[in-house]
Amino acid sequence: MARYRDLIIFRKADELAYQNYCLTKSFPKEEMFGITSQIRRAALSIPSNIAEGHARKSDKEFRHFINIALGSLAETEYLFFFSKRLGYHKKELPHIESLIEEVGKVLWSFYKSI
Repeated sequence: MARYRDLIIFRKADELAYQNYCLTKSFPKEEMFGITSQIRRAALSIPSNIAEGHARKSDKEFRHFINIALGSLAETEYLFFFSKRLGYHKKELPHIESLIEEVGKVLWSFYKSI
């Protein structure tokens, strides 16, 4: 089996987490322990769960961790939607929304395949 870093699902999830960190740098300082922290943890949870599930060496356990990653993706998507309502970012959102959709598609396909 390939290393987790070689998996397309990991690379796309890692890119989403990276873009998330870059974007949330511009969030208001008073949100550092609020939505900024929450959205960063949710987005970082996606590639983290892929890596942890891969390390378990069992398809059943890997599938479980992919399922958790899908939940974290849904949380990330909602938090971006909510932060948009608060006016924290506008022009970057289409790129992030597209990346979220792409990660969702590959994660879901991978989940169904194992």
